Amino acid sequence: MIQHIASREALEATNLHLLEVSEPLNGVGLAALGSDLDGVSDLLLSQVPLRRTLSENTLAPDARAGIVERLLGGKISAPALDVVQFAVRQEWASSRDLQDALRRLSRTAMFRRAERTGELDEVEDQLFRFGRIVDASPELSVILDDPTADPDARSSLVHRLLSGRAHTLVTELVDALARDTAGRSFTHGVRELLDQAAQRRDKIVAFVKTARPLSPDQVSRLGASLARIYGRDVTTHIEVEPDLLGGLRVQIGDEVIDGSVAGRLDELRRRMAG
Repeated sequence: MIQHIASREALEATNLHLLEVSEPLNGVGLAALGSDLDGVSDLLLSQVPLRRTLSENTLAPDARAGIVERLLGGKISAPALDVVQFAVRQEWASSRDLQDALRRLSRTAMFRRAERTGELDEVEDQLFRFGRIVDASPELSVILDDPTADPDARSSLVHRLLSGRAHTLVTELVDALARDTAGRSFTHGVRELLDQAAQRRDKIVAFVKTARPLSPDQVSRLGASLARIYGRDVTTHIEVEPDLLGGLRVQIGDEVIDGSVAGRLDELRRRMAG
């Protein structure tokens, strides 16, 4: 997650530019844009001196863009080259922020492609379910969360698990995450993907744990209640966890609303102990 204000402003500006550049593109063009930006992010991840040069604020913006032209001109699509040149002209707090931003921008292009084809809901649902599978499997979590594991090995594992079973965009997104978790846990990375997918529809994501399955009407009423609280539409991802005993636990970003029986019992124990 990009934290520094300068990098956040640079990302916001570049994201708006990407949306302008991508507006006339069809599905093939959006796929190429997303893939090319992902590839440039991979390049900067492995070539530390290059990414430091491209984010060096003492070097003139046009000089940084010229380096991109010489290195990548004719090797990536024209829209991708345009976006990368725009990105390197911005002021970044660190070279890693530039590289991470290009990864996020590649996802924006990929999500826009799914949005155009009406498949964004399916992609989002499959990402959530894959995250739950990883959470429930210690063997997978150990491999995918290990920062010392070979990125190619993690990528290979993702393809064995998803190829032919999931939407191709889901495989592409999770593969990129497996190759570069940016120092975060794999599960956290999946949640970031879900947040970014929801942002494409101006929504926020609620991760809901419930002691027993909810009916469609209950899910609808829960979503409406959360929308009133947060002032935005909400996408709910629901997981049944019998250990909660009853009630719900809702997490939106860093905020947790714990109305579960287990949560209330824990709070009572803490009060008695204090």
